[in-house]
Amino acid sequence: MNSYQSILILKPDLEEAQVAQALEKIGADIAKFKGEIVKTEHWGKKRLAYKVRKNRFGYYLNILHANDPAGILGLENEYRLYDQIIKYLIIRLDAGEWEDALGAGGEAEAEGDKPAEGGETKTEEKTEEKTEEKTETQQA
Repeated sequence: MNSYQSILILKPDLEEAQVAQALEKIGADIAKFKGEIVKTEHWGKKRLAYKVRKNRFGYYLNILHANDPAGILGLENEYRLYDQIIKYLIIRLDAGEWEDALGAGGEAEAEGDKPAEGGETKTEEKTEEKTEEKTETQQA
């Protein structure tokens, strides 16, 4: 089984209960093609960059799932036929991306942002080094 991320945009005129029903149907479709949902995120109603099927807004859903590679084509067909979905994208994730998406990589990133001995973060140190380099090159 491979790891996948499905990003779905649902119609903006749906109620929260209808969004939950749509998520149940999408979960049933994933299970139908030998898949398993690992994590679901509701990103809420957002403005689209451009009109999609005459809609300016849409409900965003991010679904992390494990699927049999042979079932992805059938899952895409189900997404295409489901009238509540106005746009979708399915991405295959490798092991590192999968861990980051699940949140396991968040601890390592948080450690990198902890203050150093001088009370500054690593990003602040880097920006100070860059400004020092710029002033040295300007003086020369």
